[in-house]
Amino acid sequence: MIHQKKHLCIMFLILIVCFIMAWIDGVLCSNYLIKSICKLFLFLIIPSGYYYYNQKITLSDLFRFSKQNMLFSLLLGIGVYFFIVGAYFTIGSYFDFSNVTITLESKIGVTKTNFIFVSLYISLINSFLEEFFFRGFAFLTLKKLTTKKVSYVFSAITFSLYHIAIMISWFTPLLFILLITSLFISGLLFNWLNEKSGTLYASWFVHICANLAINTIGFILFGIL
Repeated sequence: MIHQKKHLCIMFLILIVCFIMAWIDGVLCSNYLIKSICKLFLFLIIPSGYYYYNQKITLSDLFRFSKQNMLFSLLLGIGVYFFIVGAYFTIGSYFDFSNVTITLESKIGVTKTNFIFVSLYISLINSFLEEFFFRGFAFLTLKKLTTKKVSYVFSAITFSLYHIAIMISWFTPLLFILLITSLFISGLLFNWLNEKSGTLYASWFVHICANLAINTIGFILFGIL
């Protein structure tokens, strides 16, 4: 019963945080700096507060380092980078990406001028926040309190649905559905990497590479490359 209450508490916190961020992204439409500050607080401080008040689960458990697992993740990340960029050059012409840069500029103030700084933040800091929240908190921690299946699916679903408010106006409906499905599958893959290694580093390395690939496409869409 105690474990049931704890895992329901975690799931409730995750859903509330995702709802708040969706409201900030979809309704308030704040600039990127304000969104980033809100995300930093919600994705980092709230889980850390939970760990503080539940000292049987420590942050050090999430950051164990293994050279063998890291090498595998790094090689997988490089493969993911070339797969995403290759997919863009192979089938990108069949989809309309013109609304991406327009939405970024008009709604959150990301422009050709500041995109290089935003891309560095997305690749390194934003990827860490999402891994800490969706894999550390919503998977590795949740998995200790509930079934493996529940933690896998819940983490992957919340990870993919969280991006709806961010990207809903960026793409055509078909491409949007494809991307949300890809995010769900990516969430399952990240969970598997973290379960295999027992650490966040595994999925974070791959996430960094995936974001670098997406940002490479962003550089192309903004006409920087």
